[in-house]
Amino acid sequence: MPEKHIFIVEDEAKIAELLADYFRQEGFAVSIHHDGNQAVEFIRTNTLSGVILDRMLPGVDGLSICQAVRQFSTVPIIMATARIDEIDRLIGLECGADDYVCKPFSPREIVARMKGILRRVDAIEAQAVSPSANKLVYRNISLDKTRFECMVDQQAIPLTAVEFRLLECLIGQAGRVFSRDELMSASYLDQRIVSDRTVDSHVKKLRKKLQNVASKPGASGAEVVSLYGVGYKIE
Repeated sequence: MPEKHIFIVEDEAKIAELLADYFRQEGFAVSIHHDGNQAVEFIRTNTLSGVILDRMLPGVDGLSICQAVRQFSTVPIIMATARIDEIDRLIGLECGADDYVCKPFSPREIVARMKGILRRVDAIEAQAVSPSANKLVYRNISLDKTRFECMVDQQAIPLTAVEFRLLECLIGQAGRVFSRDELMSASYLDQRIVSDRTVDSHVKKLRKKLQNVASKPGASGAEVVSLYGVGYKIE
């Protein structure tokens, strides 16, 4: 099995090296950049298992990097920052981050969170061998669970791990209304506690990606619908 490769983008050298040491102890290969200038190109041209991304970086900031990466990759991204306001966490998640942690943080926690994300991705890729069991289709949306791919009107749509599991849950029982708690359980298999606003943020991002395709001439299809005070469904 190929060695898993973690990319750390962190301008504080001591923090970057400390994180790298903990990941190496767990058997990961690690690359480090101390500014954001070449981060997107590095992610584009290397096979990576995950990215630890500081929000405040010299050159290109973490949010811009995350947004650019999500145009071509679903690689898991954990964003780290000294900013602790809830709105900052939500902005990070809406830009495509899979998780968001505030400084100071425990390196062990970062490693544990990344390993949890990778376990969920591996579980999706390792699901049943039957092609029909590995694919979900609803109206104009097709999900390939072994490839972790989403196609909308024959166009590939990059989704984060959380967005993919949200959509998989909704399509699996199309038309059914799911509460936020149910969507949390489906999206975060480690049963972590996340706020309703975090779920809303992920749904908002997912809905926007679907609408961007549906807004093109001749396209029509599924839509994520919210029911005030109840939850979400796809129809």
